[in-house]
Amino acid sequence: MRTRPNYLGGLAGFVWLAIVLVPVYYVVVTSLRNQRGFYDANPLSLPTSPTLSAYELVLRNDFWRYFANSVVVTLGTVAIAVAVALMAAYYVVRGTSWFSRFTYRGYLLGLAIPIQATIIPVYYLITRAQLYDTLLAIILPSVAFAIPLSVIILANFLRDVPNELFESMRVDGAGDWRMLFSLVLPMIRPAVVTVAVYDGLNVWNGFLFPLILTQSPDQRVLPLALWSFQGQFRVNIPAVLAAVVLSTLPVLALYVLGRRQLVSGLTAGFGK
Repeated sequence: MRTRPNYLGGLAGFVWLAIVLVPVYYVVVTSLRNQRGFYDANPLSLPTSPTLSAYELVLRNDFWRYFANSVVVTLGTVAIAVAVALMAAYYVVRGTSWFSRFTYRGYLLGLAIPIQATIIPVYYLITRAQLYDTLLAIILPSVAFAIPLSVIILANFLRDVPNELFESMRVDGAGDWRMLFSLVLPMIRPAVVTVAVYDGLNVWNGFLFPLILTQSPDQRVLPLALWSFQGQFRVNIPAVLAAVVLSTLPVLALYVLGRRQLVSGLTAGFGK
């Protein structure tokens, strides 16, 4: 039985593609103009004399320092969050006590707590711990808010690991740590990649914690640096958009590499 082509759906798909691509095209094209060309030319036309002067200006204004800070914060948060979430998910799934079930409900409750509602107590704790205006002040609360969803995703994957494999390793004398690293970690590697990519994207784009918990220019991460660039280059729109493009490239690369694991992991995390 032949089916009719869905012309309306195809048209809607092309319209949505244009809605997504036109702003990206505008940002990239504008970043290749000089300051005078931005005001004289058609915003959507290709630049007659493309130039990288806006990128050079951004790179000369401590961009690499902000980039390095973002890398440290993102890698530190992801490493700690994934390690803690993996151990917590193993305890939640393999634990038999009432406390393991209570712990899982606690992680579910953590999803309902918005970051904005906790910024005052987080600020108080960071200042009391004398961590204010350090990269660690961004990493620690970011880890705390990344763990609940990470545990849920990993736990749902871990439930698919056959119980017979655990029993077989237990008979061979393997302990919990051996089963965690020799059995669980290889079996749920796609879920670990999912959690790492998702947490990495959130931390890389995070703005609230860097804004509230840091002050010095040398502790800025890229989202906060873009905000300062907007004031510094307020009449140089190509320079601002060049900074946007440079800060987006690592996120785009990370998403392209891990998009399949990200989608499959989130589907498993919320579909069970």
